[in-house]
Amino acid sequence: MQVKKYQARTIKEATAKVKDVLGHDAMIISTKKIKGNGKDGLFEITAIPPEDDISSEHSDLFGEVKSELMSIKEMLCLVNHCGGFSEKLLLTPGILNIYARMIKNGVNDYYARLFLERTGAFNGHFDDGMDNVKERVFKEIMQVIKTKDPFDVGDNRRLIAAFIGTTGVGKTTTIAKLAAQLMLKSQKKVGLISIDAYRIGAMEQLKTYADILGIPCFRAFKKKDLLFALKRMEGKNVVLIDTAGQSHYDLSRIEELKRMMPGDMNISTHLLLNVATRESEMNKAAVNFSALNYLSYIFTKTDETEKCGSMINQVMKLNLPISYITNGQKVPEDIERADKEKILKLLLSKN
Repeated sequence: MQVKKYQARTIKEATAKVKDVLGHDAMIISTKKIKGNGKDGLFEITAIPPEDDISSEHSDLFGEVKSELMSIKEMLCLVNHCGGFSEKLLLTPGILNIYARMIKNGVNDYYARLFLERTGAFNGHFDDGMDNVKERVFKEIMQVIKTKDPFDVGDNRRLIAAFIGTTGVGKTTTIAKLAAQLMLKSQKKVGLISIDAYRIGAMEQLKTYADILGIPCFRAFKKKDLLFALKRMEGKNVVLIDTAGQSHYDLSRIEELKRMMPGDMNISTHLLLNVATRESEMNKAAVNFSALNYLSYIFTKTDETEKCGSMINQVMKLNLPISYITNGQKVPEDIERADKEKILKLLLSKN
């Protein structure tokens, strides 16, 4: 294995040297700042050519390092992305990989830096090893992730939950998954209501799921219809309401939905957001649907994207808990109650 070292006044220049000699696919083993002739010293990158590999004969020496390797292509992306902050990172190279993973997985740069800075990672006072520094970073992230079980009411009173979101976000399928799990795992008596008067076939799809599960399903076009349907389901532990998918820019229809489900009806609402959509659109939907006072996020379609960082970005913006995450179309399997450790893995997964 050919280990080579490259030095320059800035990390950008050192990275460019590695790229010019070894190519984009060269693997970086370590980065550090060293004393040099200049006032500010030099940055040094240790790298290996792309065709080299850390074979078994080097496993003792590089066993810990192997999982932390970064290609020069990734380093160039980071340098261009975070500017002068990259040099700050290189003074604590052990957390560079964590930062890179967060950025690659779509975590907003501001929040990624915030998590690192909250640990004191740049103070230079850690004498207990980089593993503990990383543990602090993980704890900082997990502290801001809140989770909520909407169906843990602690008594036998009826719970009514409505699910809101844009067209195609997966409301009807999510309701079917939840209905099946509540019946089979929690032994709850469940009823369904559709107040989607806009989408052709919406009621038929929900009714099909209801027939399979053997539970009642009613349609409501107006508030009086909804009150009637809820009256018919007084014996149910849980009533799940499927609302019309709509553009988050159509504020008049959001207000219409709010009038149909006023606060005195004690209906808890939960916002579904598609993780595969652009973050700006996700945030706009969260802001505009806030008129409905939703209590939690349900993030859908995590199987359709490699980047799940938008989840933590959204939590940081509006500080609301996550209740469920869906990861496919299968009913009822492809849904999980939100779990902090699993969410952390999604944010830091390699892709």
